[in-house]
Amino acid sequence: MLRRRRLIAATIVVAGLAAGCADVAPQASSGPPGTSPSGTPTATPSEPDPTTTLSPRVKPPSAAPVTRSFPAKLPNGKPPLFVVVSFDGAGDLALWSHWRRVARQVDARMTFFLSGPYLYPEARKTDYKPPYHKPGASDIGWAVPDNAVKRATVLRQAIAEGHEIGTHANGHFCGANGIQRWSVAQWKAEFDAFDTMVETGPSLAAGKPLAAPFDPSTVKGLRTPCLEGKRPAYRQVMRQRGMLYDASEPGYIAWPKKKDGVWDLPLQSVELAGTGKSTLTMDYNLWYSQTKARKAPLAHAPKLKAQVLATYRQALARSRAGNNPPLFLGNHFNRWNNSVYSDSLTTFVQETCKQPDVRCVSNVELIAWLTKYGVPKG
Repeated sequence: MLRRRRLIAATIVVAGLAAGCADVAPQASSGPPGTSPSGTPTATPSEPDPTTTLSPRVKPPSAAPVTRSFPAKLPNGKPPLFVVVSFDGAGDLALWSHWRRVARQVDARMTFFLSGPYLYPEARKTDYKPPYHKPGASDIGWAVPDNAVKRATVLRQAIAEGHEIGTHANGHFCGANGIQRWSVAQWKAEFDAFDTMVETGPSLAAGKPLAAPFDPSTVKGLRTPCLEGKRPAYRQVMRQRGMLYDASEPGYIAWPKKKDGVWDLPLQSVELAGTGKSTLTMDYNLWYSQTKARKAPLAHAPKLKAQVLATYRQALARSRAGNNPPLFLGNHFNRWNNSVYSDSLTTFVQETCKQPDVRCVSNVELIAWLTKYGVPKG
């Protein structure tokens, strides 16, 4: 049994290292506004002019609104079955419109882990001085000014709808020369740089004073690039900043616990439906498990989508078979592999979030519930 646990743990670690490593450059719009991930037209609400909504006289909102409450138990005696959908990067404007629309359909709240360069213009990139890299280095590029201003507007609107904004740090440095080497002091500088990009990026992009889209000091959660980093180091900085949770460490379908003084909200090890293989509940891991992260022929998309959807449904059934531990599903703003993963998640959210025992929540909503009622046993 001990050997089996070690093998499972090793599988999760390997899978975790592959996750989240393919965020795209923020200036890439990847499709016209008003389209779904697969290109289907959608109803897009009109967006107010960003220079009006982001007046510098307007106080930035909290990045982590909690406006709903949930019962301790359902009529069946179990806790609510919380489903947490989150996204890394959060830059593509068309996909922002898509996921906000999907959330409205089913009264869901979601968590969006923002990368700082998505709000910061390339002309000022050397303001950023990442460890072990040249000033201005970024593995995800920098923002086109017009898109940076539009993203700031969308962020404020999403927060007003009850969604949460977390941080995905800045340069997205992975691997041997990445964040795994960073010290406490270097992580502090990285968080400070994120604050600066949020507070000043839209104004620099617009060429005139604009209010920040949100108050970066109110960010409560982090997902590290590629799920990497020395956890004790960056979690020490998180505690100093009053942050509540880390969504970076691979784990299992179980009720979450605290580690290093913050809540550990993991991407979970699940079976890829019909294979017996373990993967994580992250789109990149699913893609890697299916096709080694290579684009499959378009004709294969329906079968691949069906497998991803079956994987999500199996995970939900596994939670229900126990004491309803929450399900954490991670995605990127992407159209990878003919939009297999975005489309599958869309279908799952639409069919699941209105089920009587399910509550589709942000990470901070889940933590508010855990703080109020405690971690269920079992």
